[in-house]
Parts: sequence; C-alpha cells; structure tokens
Amino acid sequence: MLATTLVPRATDLFDQGLERRTGSALLRFGAARQRPAGRPGWSGDGAVAWLDDTRGHVWSVGGPQAAAGLVLRAALGLPDRVREFTGPRGTEALVGRHLPVTDVVEWVFRWTLHEPPVQRAEERVVVLDETHHDELLAFLGVHSPAHSTGPGSAAVSLWAGIRDADGNLVACGALSSLRDTGAPLMASVATDAAQRGQGLGAALTAWLTRYAVRRHGFCTLWQLADNAPADRLYTRLGYRNEDPCVSARLATH
Repeated sequence: MLATTLVPRATDLFDQGLERRTGSALLRFGAARQRPAGRPGWSGDGAVAWLDDTRGHVWSVGGPQAAAGLVLRAALGLPDRVREFTGPRGTEALVGRHLPVTDVVEWVFRWTLHEPPVQRAEERVVVLDETHHDELLAFLGVHSPAHSTGPGSAAVSLWAGIRDADGNLVACGALSSLRDTGAPLMASVATDAAQRGQGLGAALTAWLTRYAVRRHGFCTLWQLADNAPADRLYTRLGYRNEDPCVSARLATH
C-alpha cells in the first residue's frame, strides 16, 4: 500500500495532509525529510512551500493561487535568497502579476510504485561503474548535451547502459536522488540517435525503474511537458501523470 512506501513525514510541512492529494507527489516524495534547522518554509490556504537555499529555489505544492501566494511571500520576505521557484502549473502567471518572471519551463513530476512490464532488449542492460565515467561523459556530450546529471555526481547511485555487438555504448541512464530525501530519481537517459526505434530507451528505463522499485518501493522522474514520445513511454511503463509543474526565474535577480 502507498502508506508503506512513504518517506518519513516532516510535521512542519505535512500538517495539512497535502501529501496524499492528487498533484502533491512532489511533496510526498521530494520534501518528506524533516526541514533542517534554519531552512525557511511556509504553509497556509491549501499549499506549502520550502526553500532550497543552495539554489535559491522555492518549491511549492497545492492549488496555484495559494502556492503563488507563498512564492510571493518568500520572494518578498527574502529578496536576496529567492531567485527561482517551482509550483503547480499556473503559478508562474499569478506570480507574474506582481514580480517579473522569466525562463518558464513546464514539467511533469512522475512516479510509480510498481515494476513495469518487461521490455524487449532489457536483458542487454549492464551496470557501469566509475571506470566508465569518461565513456559516459563522452556519450552524453554527443547524444544528450543537456543531460540533467553527469558521471561523478554524488547524487547518483547507479549508472546503467546498453552496448551494441561491437561493445560500443548505445544507451545509458542513471538513478540519481531527490535532494531532500534521497528518493530515487531517474535521470540522464539517452540513446544513440542512430539506434533509435529498437526500444533501447524503453528497455533501459524499464530496467532502472524495476531496480528502484525493488530497492526503494517506488521511482520518480521529471519529464518536460512537451516531450510527447517520453510521455507515451512513461505512461506505458506505469508512471503516474498527476503533477503538472512549472519552474521559472524571478527576472529581478
């Protein structure tokens, strides 16, 4: 059951029961650790928000109107510390009525509690260790220059890949972690463009998801909202699509 897979609750952020509502998986999996002493957080009117001081990033969950109010409260109260935010879709327009907003990106935070169906070519997936970091970096540089995490990142617990008959890397991906909780986060999945259409991306994604679910009880990922092929793949593999988000920068910074 879902309750058995939740990361421990933090009473200072979870007093509204938001973590169990549709659209609040980011709170359930991404902020479920006790907030460190001194880290600002806000709640009220059906929303919560908390500050990642390292990035100057405010995360907010709840209804767009209430979430936007908390983002504004944070930005106006801590103008030297708040540079960007993530919230439910629509937050950016509401914040933008009061503060200039730029670099808007629409995302979906997706998650699953279940192992996906076995995919063709999944048996070809192999684990890659630190001796393969240079190879992974070169591969990502060519096939996914905007990758979200790279070899050597302290947040990554596992790299996996698929090779062709000549031993060349043709797909790769990582299991990283959400900053606050250590919850498993799939990242930097990439496929050689010349090898696409063979189901390698699906095989690697299914393998990484299965690995995470068996060890942690769930897996999460971020998906760009306009990535239709990824949307179809993640839906087919059982990832929930209930958490449309938006990220943006405050243009005054």
